[in-house]
Order: sequence, then structure tokens, then C-alpha cells
Amino acid sequence: MSKKPIILGIESSCDETAASIITENEQGIPIILSNIVSSQVEVHKEFGGVVPELAARAHVEKIDWIVQKAIDDSGLKADDIDAVASTAGPGLIVCLSVGLSFGKSFASAMNIPFISVNHLEGHALSPKLNSKLDYPYLLLLISGGHSQYLSVEGLGSYKRLGTTIDDALGEAFDKTAKLLGIEFPGGPQIEVLAEKGDPNKYQLPKPIFNKGGCNLSFAGLKTAILKVSKNIKNEQDKFDIAASFQKTILEIMYKKTKNAFYEYEKNNVNKKTFVVAGGVAANKKIRSMLINLCEENNYKSIFPPINLCGDNAAMIAMVGLEKFKLKQFNDLDYPAKPRWPLDENAAFLKGAGVKL
Repeated sequence: MSKKPIILGIESSCDETAASIITENEQGIPIILSNIVSSQVEVHKEFGGVVPELAARAHVEKIDWIVQKAIDDSGLKADDIDAVASTAGPGLIVCLSVGLSFGKSFASAMNIPFISVNHLEGHALSPKLNSKLDYPYLLLLISGGHSQYLSVEGLGSYKRLGTTIDDALGEAFDKTAKLLGIEFPGGPQIEVLAEKGDPNKYQLPKPIFNKGGCNLSFAGLKTAILKVSKNIKNEQDKFDIAASFQKTILEIMYKKTKNAFYEYEKNNVNKKTFVVAGGVAANKKIRSMLINLCEENNYKSIFPPINLCGDNAAMIAMVGLEKFKLKQFNDLDYPAKPRWPLDENAAFLKGAGVKL
């Protein structure tokens, strides 16, 4: 019986310091042996958002301990690890550099392969940690920094079908929460407040709703929330804004996802699998709406577990495992990449003057 590879994953692209060890069973199904995530919410709370320098300092202070805890919790020793996979981008360069440097040093010291991982590819493959997932599939990646639809043809092979031309969906949630006086990170609290509100109280804009294919835009919606939030008189007003915002998001994502189905089926009519990943995939209302939409259109819907939607190192180790089996290793001088699109050939669609 051949030894199954044991992969250490390290993630430090933003404000989570994370380490994980995974392997697989005889059937090739991944097994998470440990998954440690250290959040920096308390560090950044008073600033209402992530401060890169403080985030990097917190990574430096914690990464030794986090990796050691991942090893201890796995029941293994450092000598048992066959390769190290570290996030190399995209993200905050000062943060990426911490995990990347640690991963390279660990690989060098243990004389094992080093694997650089695209953080977005980690999200893309995260459902493999709990689901049987075959290529190709349609991916909706929704997080604090990214919102895009991609056709996933295979490991490292992506075709972008649509993206946000301004703000990411997670950012729109967080900014709306901030306008409602909710402490950072407030995005997940919008769903809680919305339960108590009237979703029809405010008619909010749906930017590029009837054009742009499955491209997305949330900046105009965020501006509208800024205007109505100036007239908040009581808690019920906050609940109503949250409910109206969430209803608008659901309508936008329903329409744009249908458009993405159409684009995807131009080349993949017989493989109708829809994967939703990233931090916003934990939103129960969005999950429910997308599951129903998949049923209406004969798609199989797949989500990662709630605890693997946000940034974590298990998904980085998952990509590392896939690459290890193909012997796709990297040199120790591999650079951090603050911008690293999954589809390198896709046009950059941000800023003034974007043509749709």
C-alpha cells in the first residue's frame, strides 16, 4: 500500500493566519487532519476595516504557533509532511509575504517540495474537501474582494464569464453594515438584521441589471444605501434597510446567475454543475436562492461547508494536494502576487470608462 501524500497548507493573504494538514484515503477522497484559523477581528475592529501593516504584524506574531498547532492537532510530526503549499496571491503583499516566506523556509528546512497557490483557486477547489467534484463546472466566487463567474475546465484552467466592474459582493455587505453602525466585520450581520425588516420598504437600484451579461456592479447600490442611511431614526429603519438591501442582492444574483448559466452552456451543455465558494457563500438566503435556481435549471449545486467558505488553509492544502500528485512544484524564489487572476487572459474590468 503506497503512502498517501500529507500536505501542509498555509494562508495569510489578508487578516486570517491559517494552517492546515490534509491527506487522502485509498479512494482519493481528501481528509482534513487539522485546520487552524486565527482571526484578527479584534485587531482591526476599531478601524472599521483591515489595516495591512497591523495584519502583517499579527501574522508574524502568530504563524509559528499556528503551524505548530496544525501539526500537533493532526497527530503527526513535521517529518511526516511531504510538501508545503502557501498562498502566493492575490492579496495584501505585506500579508502574503509572511505565509509565503514561512512556507518556503519550512520546505527548505525539511527538504520537501514547495507549492505556490492562488488563493482564488483554493476557493474554487474548496468543495472538493466535502464533495465529489469533477471538471468541468461553473463557479461563482463571492467574497470580500472578489465576485466572478468562471468556467472551471481543470486544475489551473479557468475561463472567466463575468466579474464585478467595481466592488465585490462581500465588500458591499461590509460597507452597508458599516453605514448601519455595525462593527467590522459586519457583512454576516446584515442577514440577521434583515430577518426583522421589511424587504419592500426601500426601492434600491440594481446597476447593469439588464446589460453586461453576467458582469456585476454594486457601487451604485452602495451609494444608494449611503443616502437612505442618513435618515435612520430608529432600529426598525436599520432592519428595513438591511432587508431591502438583501432582497436587492438576491434579485441581482438570481438574474446574473441565470445569465451565467446561459454563457456556460455554450460550451458545457451536458455538465451542469454549479459551485458556489467564498465567504459570502455562507449567507443562508443567498444559498437558498441559488439552490432553488439550480433546481429550476437542472443544475447540481455544490457548496463548501460553512466553516470552509471564508479564508482557510485547508483549501490551500487541497490545491497543494492536487498539484503534488501532478508534481507541479515551485522554486523557492516564487514571488508574492498582489494581483493574480485565475483567467490570465480575461480583460481587466474595473475603473471609470468600462465598456460592457
